[in-house]
Amino acid sequence: MQTADFPIIETERLLLREIVLDDVPALFAIHGDRESMKWFGSDPLPDEAAAAKLVELFAGWRALANPGTRWGLQLKGQEKLIGTCGLFAWNRNWRRCTVGYELYPEARGRGYMQEALRAVIAWGWGHMQLNRIEAQVHPENADSLRSLAKLGFKREGLLRQAGYWSERYHDLYQYSLLRDEWKSSTLNP
Repeated sequence: MQTADFPIIETERLLLREIVLDDVPALFAIHGDRESMKWFGSDPLPDEAAAAKLVELFAGWRALANPGTRWGLQLKGQEKLIGTCGLFAWNRNWRRCTVGYELYPEARGRGYMQEALRAVIAWGWGHMQLNRIEAQVHPENADSLRSLAKLGFKREGLLRQAGYWSERYHDLYQYSLLRDEWKSSTLNP
């Protein structure tokens, strides 16, 4: 069931909406797949019960002291979730947060995430009064690195052994996008 105050965003091809319990099978198809989770920063979910807990976790983000919002992505006219993206770890005083995202394998390579992230970033500037959006990405995650570059994110450095999943530590690149960079770019919708 959708929450009345959840911020729904529409793009040309996508509906960005609240993630609900009906999405558990689709969420598990993404988050339970080892290849899909290879760069996500967590181990694959073991079952649909864990996916249901993820729905609750995403819903709970909005009530945190440093809130976040995670949108489910679906193609307009279709019900199935094809991925998620969101802004989280919001530091209101510093006017910054972190972006995260993932797509179902069959939905990749079609520009859906670029479309969704442009809308989410614009929403963050407008509704959260952000000045900075950060991303941390595994150095071997070529698709994500390309996506961030297309959106105008700048690489700032390497966070050594900042992540831990699949029973080992991982280095992560630190990226950021500033409001002024976005305003002056041709990516601004």
